[in-house]
Amino acid sequence: MTEWWRGAVLYQIYPRSFRDGDGDGVGDLDGITDRLAYVAGLGVDGVWLSPFFRSPMKDYGYDVADHCDVDPLFGTLAGFDRLLARAHALGLKVIIDMVLSHTSDRHPWFRASRGGRAGPKADWYVWADPRPDGTPPNNWLSVFGGPAWTWDGRRRQYYLHNFLASQPDLNLHNPEVQEAVLDACAFWLERGVDGFRLDVANYYLHDPALRDNPARPPGARWPDGVPPASPYGMQVHRHDKSRPETLAILRRLRRLLDGYDGRMAVAEVHDDDSVARAAEYVAGTDRLHTAYNFALLGPDGGADAIRAAVAAFEAQPGGGWPSWAFSNHDVPRVASRWGGPDAPPAAARLYLALLACLRGTAFLYQGEELGLPEAAVPFERLRDPFGIALWPEAAGRDGCRTPMPWSREGAHAGFSDGEPWLPIPDEHRARAVDVQEADPHSVLAFTRRLLAWRREEPALRLGAISLRPDGGPLLAFERSHAERTLLCLFNPAPQPAEATLADAGRWQAVDGPGLPGTLDGAVVRLPAWGALFARPRE
Repeated sequence: MTEWWRGAVLYQIYPRSFRDGDGDGVGDLDGITDRLAYVAGLGVDGVWLSPFFRSPMKDYGYDVADHCDVDPLFGTLAGFDRLLARAHALGLKVIIDMVLSHTSDRHPWFRASRGGRAGPKADWYVWADPRPDGTPPNNWLSVFGGPAWTWDGRRRQYYLHNFLASQPDLNLHNPEVQEAVLDACAFWLERGVDGFRLDVANYYLHDPALRDNPARPPGARWPDGVPPASPYGMQVHRHDKSRPETLAILRRLRRLLDGYDGRMAVAEVHDDDSVARAAEYVAGTDRLHTAYNFALLGPDGGADAIRAAVAAFEAQPGGGWPSWAFSNHDVPRVASRWGGPDAPPAAARLYLALLACLRGTAFLYQGEELGLPEAAVPFERLRDPFGIALWPEAAGRDGCRTPMPWSREGAHAGFSDGEPWLPIPDEHRARAVDVQEADPHSVLAFTRRLLAWRREEPALRLGAISLRPDGGPLLAFERSHAERTLLCLFNPAPQPAEATLADAGRWQAVDGPGLPGTLDGAVVRLPAWGALFARPRE
């Protein structure tokens, strides 16, 4: 079978914010179709589309009310078919976001389930009786804050929701529920999609005994992807997610995908130790194809943190294929998160190059190719329920979800003819696509050179990775495939750094995508946010 996903670069599109085709201020499928040539021109292999299904939009599409239809806000099924055909004509694969852990409370399944304890779908969601004093059945917390249980007066029971109260958790212990979500996946596979991004894949199952989670010990490592302001991190999430029984569901998903040539699934893993969990989900050949984790979606982008994340994955058994992302729709943009509020374009170039050189499948979030910083969205314009709940200690996710700036001029930066659902900051206009298209030294031009170079380098796409111990303050590793080896050194810091290579006579510097760095004898000298690439001497 075709394993196109190995070494691929996939471009994440957040449909609400990519391009508005009908002028209502919200991005849509026709807008995406209109800009797919731009995406293909970056040199990526495919796109990941965040949810566009029918939804009341309490969590902006991650609260699904119908897995097999397009929300009218985004278009129609026919419009999706046009998008898919256009993408395939341009040589782009299309994977879509499947939300299988939970649904909207307006989904017909939940409406039937809450109707009574004896109906045919009574056990399709996670229901539990209260404690004798009327309180929830255990201490589980919602990611969005507060208890993970909401009382339903009709059934006189609590239902579980790991996220918003309007996002009840499906009971995937029930074989009928498993069949239903697999049928939804098959619907899109039959339509021609190339695979799925599986939202919160480690949240699929819970402990049927509903045991309390233990408290996180003082000084213990804070879980990946959880803001310090959230009480969610105060528990060890042993019983409400990441259950060992999840592997059986992942195997069922893999068998379904293997029935279609060239299809794949990438899991999102958000856990106390998301690197180890991601490696578990891709071990062997009967689980998922790949998975990305939150280890490099956090605040620390230093050489030591990146080295530790890569080493942790490579040390896991099973030989699975990793995926890496530095930005997405859930975290502040990497240019600001790692580079600081005034990070120069050199920082954005460095992060792009590093992402392209790690072993695995790379996920590039819309706007990263422009070096967009995190947007500051005023409280009165916030739309993200997570951000509103944690304001002002955490800004939420709206700052990374603002619309793409296609042009510097115009009322709405070329995104829409109407008022955008989120504001477009002036600093994004200054980095708009049309501005960077005219500048051969722009981050956009660098992205195109970088991805063209990666495509020509089998060591970068498919090779093994070997971390070097002699990098000092630099991140140093080798990528090797067949007879080709490439030495990669990065300085993800705002000041110059250098290191002495133990085998300096072996290497000869190469241009690569065009980043500043020098090899002087045994000494590698890199400026702030610089990199150097070298090959073995002939």
